[in-house]
Amino acid sequence: MTDTGTASIVPAHMQLIQMCAGGWVAAAVYATAKLGLADHLADGPRTAHELAARTGTHAPSLYRFLRTIAGFGIVTESDAQRFALTPLGEALKTGASGAARSTLLAFGGPAFWRTWEEIGYSLETGKPAFDHVWGTPFFDYLAKRPEAAAHFSEAMIGFHGSEPPTVAEAYDFSGIGTVVDVGGATGNMLAALLTRHPGLRGILFDLPHVVGAAPALLKERGVETRVRIETGSFFEGVPADGDAYVLSHIVHDWSEEKCLTILGHCRRAMGANGRLLIIETVLPEGDTPHQGKLQDLVMLLFPGGQERTEREYRALLEKAGFRLQRVIPTTSVVSIVEAVPA
Repeated sequence: MTDTGTASIVPAHMQLIQMCAGGWVAAAVYATAKLGLADHLADGPRTAHELAARTGTHAPSLYRFLRTIAGFGIVTESDAQRFALTPLGEALKTGASGAARSTLLAFGGPAFWRTWEEIGYSLETGKPAFDHVWGTPFFDYLAKRPEAAAHFSEAMIGFHGSEPPTVAEAYDFSGIGTVVDVGGATGNMLAALLTRHPGLRGILFDLPHVVGAAPALLKERGVETRVRIETGSFFEGVPADGDAYVLSHIVHDWSEEKCLTILGHCRRAMGANGRLLIIETVLPEGDTPHQGKLQDLVMLLFPGGQERTEREYRALLEKAGFRLQRVIPTTSVVSIVEAVPA
């Protein structure tokens, strides 16, 4: 008998209920990260009572919580009611590869949940629900909360960490001398490009407090002598003298008006033979499932931006004085939208 999949077995009403109940799982995994349980179990198995003493929680309730997340595969319970980390749980330790803990703390806490509760506001007005709930734009909120900003920055590296090498591999940088990474943060993307293409030099451009950790990362990657760091706001201008301008996960953060400001500065800074490389999730048309479509709602609710299809990118770029040349897929979820001055 052919397996036609779970959707054909589970009744439609239960599929919808399961989608809603996914929020319960998200809340439990967030609490696991918030309590730092993986760090408390890093040196070996412990009972709920031992962990309760370390986390300031109620031992019987914590035991019930632990046996639940054991069902998720995060911990495992022995006969003596002692809990130990599984390989999945190991990934939740502070500093573990992929930054899962920081990502959960950034995306799973009250700032995000309370915003999602007001999705109706964004659907009614087209404006970010985050501003409505918290009284300030998303990035301004982070700027005033260093710990939250640090978690968010680490989350971005963890969330998008696999992308830079795939971008470096997918695009032919021959004939390009200097790449300007606009809004490049700590230089993760730029370092990958320079590592893969030894002939490149780079300019890393972002706000002063954002590039603070860049020198250490660039030195760690061995490319610090090939990068010049400049600071400023891409709403006011971008460095000149680049052969290619990279916008990695920048365009999707902002309204069309602000995107046109950023793209306009890039257009004026580059020469007639310059190239613009937008690194983003490019949405498929129609009903095709794609994680970028859910990310598009995140953009709507939080910073007020959007993910786009190829057709929508073409229209945006034309308004900014560019011509879309091609969309180059990578082996990760992102694509490279290549444009040149019109």
